Amino acid sequence: MTTYQGRCHCGQTEWTTKIDGDAHILCHCDACKLLSGGESTLNQMANEGDLKITKGSTKTYTYYGDSGKPVNCYYCPNCTSHIYHHQTVLGPKIVVRTGLLQNSKKFPVAAEIFGKDRLHWQPELAKTFSGPPE
Repeated sequence: MTTYQGRCHCGQTEWTTKIDGDAHILCHCDACKLLSGGESTLNQMANEGDLKITKGSTKTYTYYGDSGKPVNCYYCPNCTSHIYHHQTVLGPKIVVRTGLLQNSKKFPVAAEIFGKDRLHWQPELAKTFSGPPE
């Protein structure tokens, strides 16, 4: 596991997180597209206890995922950069937004999830799952 530092757009919130693998998992689900305003999000799974807010704080927004269970979104209260999400169906695992981590521009794409929701003009970049990873 490697420890990375992250920061939001405005710099008011900073954190460290440990992730296993220097790679992005692209999520094409409709919720991620609506929350980000983009065609996908850049993510990686982590243990909930492995993300520590080192500066500032977060606010929480909750919606219900395809499982019917809550998804808690943690974001900077000033600029609203989404730092991580906790999909309660995943237990103690969280989904870290890897695009906000230092040096993440160098990360390759390891997989894509919710490929069924990918925009028709997007090419497949890695092994793709039609829904969540199996």
